[in-house]
Amino acid sequence: QVQLVESGGGLVQDGGSLRLSCAASGRTFSSYAMGWFRQAPGKEREFVAAISSNGISTMYLDFVKGRFIMSRDNAKNTVYLQMNSLKPEDTAVYYCAASVLYTMSRTAYGYWGQGTQVTVSS
Repeated sequence: QVQLVESGGGLVQDGGSLRLSCAASGRTFSSYAMGWFRQAPGKEREFVAAISSNGISTMYLDFVKGRFIMSRDNAKNTVYLQMNSLKPEDTAVYYCAASVLYTMSRTAYGYWGQGTQVTVSS
């Protein structure tokens, strides 16, 4: 069982930066791949980034490549999403999630946080 709590969201101007954090409970955090997803009003939840359980591999939605960086600290049971050069189109609720698979498939993630709002003003 893994419980996830996101933090770090907020309001930022176009071109600004934010760093999201996701704190996990449970002793088996380091055995899970982790993902970030987002959901904008009226849209489906979409994949943003994922990181393997050991932190060596990452993958990203094309739209955020070169702007977002996902990392993890297994000693702190925490994953991060550094978001740079933010655009109004990045406005959404951001969720972290845990999976036994390193994948971008939303259905493979069995544990989800409650989400944190990111709003980018133009």
